[in-house]
Amino acid sequence: VGHYGGSYKVTYDLYKKYGDMRLLDTPICENGFMGMGIGAAMTGLRPIVEGMNMGFLLLAYNQISNNAGMLHYTSGGQYKVPMVIRGPGGVGRQLGAEHSQRLESYFQSIPGVQLVACSTAANAKALLKSAIRSDNPIIFFEHVLLYNVKGETKDGYYQPLEKAEMVRSGRDVTILCYSRMRYVVMQAVAELEKQGYDPEVIDLISLKPFDMEAITNSVKKTKRVIIVEECMKTGGIGASLSATINESCFDDLDHQVVRLSSQDVPTAYAYELEAATIVQPEQVVAAVQRVVGTPVSA
Repeated sequence: VGHYGGSYKVTYDLYKKYGDMRLLDTPICENGFMGMGIGAAMTGLRPIVEGMNMGFLLLAYNQISNNAGMLHYTSGGQYKVPMVIRGPGGVGRQLGAEHSQRLESYFQSIPGVQLVACSTAANAKALLKSAIRSDNPIIFFEHVLLYNVKGETKDGYYQPLEKAEMVRSGRDVTILCYSRMRYVVMQAVAELEKQGYDPEVIDLISLKPFDMEAITNSVKKTKRVIIVEECMKTGGIGASLSATINESCFDDLDHQVVRLSSQDVPTAYAYELEAATIVQPEQVVAAVQRVVGTPVSA
């Protein structure tokens, strides 16, 4: 994160602005530097800890779970852990199984941590600024294939960490997505519009807690839900979200909640096999056709 600037150059040249003592390179020992960050947060700093690849943070799972997530509670409120844990993750381009992890499903069950997934230049900046200022430990997910996405950003703008983002308003079906799947869904929407469908698209942003107010309002309007995620189907974000929607909005649903998720297999290196494991736009189109039937807007 220092002079090298990180694997994807996210911190490129920041040491020139803030100095070497604020951009600290450590040995590649995830449980070690995660523990350092937690200790720094307990003593009043607001550290940002980068995992070179989010998959490697499994080596720091004990620190994140038993320390970052629980110390505020187990200390009787004597300590806060205001830190951001961030880094690149998701399925890239032929990075192999170990570098294609989606850790949101691993971390969602840890009490005391918040999960946030950015998707655009604007919300990446605004959400990160808010995460740094939060008194909670925030796990901040950045997708490896979104670093080249360009867009306008605002100075001095902070985006709420717990609020979903309306991407497209519609009335036929609610499509819930996050991170890179936002772009996969919008590719599908371009085709669906040609066919007369009017889908509503919501970017979850907050993976824990869910913005159930925004989700519930949308479900009451459309009566149908499709969840699109890059996470594994078993035990994934979509599984928790589907259960929550069924518990909260059952009487408003005209169709069972549909989940489009990655296959429950290690991600292959071969491009064709890798693509076959994750959700593609044509699968979203087919799901909408199946759930809605004849376009309501037609």
